[in-house]
Amino acid sequence: MGIAGWDVAMNLEGADVERRLGRNIMPRFHGAFSGGSFVGALIGALLSSLGVSLSLHLLAILTVVCVIVLIVPRNFLPLSAVVHNTGDGGQPGPVSRFGAWKEGRTLLIGVVVLGAALTEGAANDWVAKATVDGLGASESAGAVMFAVFVAAMTLTRWFGARLIDRMGRVPALRICMSASLVGLLLFVLAPNLVLAALGAVLWGIGAALGFPMGMSAAGEDPAHAAARVSVVSTIGYSAFFLGPPVLGFLGEHWGIRNSLLVVGAAMLVSIIFAPAAAEREKVPVKAP
Repeated sequence: MGIAGWDVAMNLEGADVERRLGRNIMPRFHGAFSGGSFVGALIGALLSSLGVSLSLHLLAILTVVCVIVLIVPRNFLPLSAVVHNTGDGGQPGPVSRFGAWKEGRTLLIGVVVLGAALTEGAANDWVAKATVDGLGASESAGAVMFAVFVAAMTLTRWFGARLIDRMGRVPALRICMSASLVGLLLFVLAPNLVLAALGAVLWGIGAALGFPMGMSAAGEDPAHAAARVSVVSTIGYSAFFLGPPVLGFLGEHWGIRNSLLVVGAAMLVSIIFAPAAAEREKVPVKAP
């Protein structure tokens, strides 16, 4: 529950910053997220090698996070008065908190994000295991393969905003998801670790921008941003809820690497519905 509220609030703040800057920066925020996963993995490995107990490790991390959350949001942008045009020439009307669930575009953006989240989540959950079981590699090699994926995704999120600025969301989404599809196929079909690592790099590059672009698309209109980001996040995060057990079940019958081919179908869905995330006319944000 805490992560859910935290996640929506972060993306709303990111969308607000992005609107005011007039350029894409959301991927960098999500790059910090995946970078945190990478650093957290390194810290966990270090503390494990030093014999630090898991309970002490988690308590220390919790303390650091609580301090950060109490201090950093004080520097967030101030709330702004938002005027929403009803489109019929009348006065601005009330915004329903549940209305976003009836908006076709918002739901389609959610579908795009669902595919992107499954693409990212499947790698987070299964790349290391698939490397060990599918290629007969050591557990350390599996951990390195996961690090390769996360590093590729983090770097792409940090530098990929320029690609979105130059090409627009829809072409960028389709290029990234296509790269991810190629990377997935290469990882699954590769006969050795080198080719599998190349596939993991392409997979990470392709998985990097779908989720942040979906958050940007959902948060464009400040009058509806909170409701729409919440809807898109709910749909997208269902991939993390349903993906692991489905892939695990299929992996029991087909093998982990082969089961990952199912993720390719989600990638194709995101490619098809990518136009739903196209840029809309900017809505001005007025100071109170």
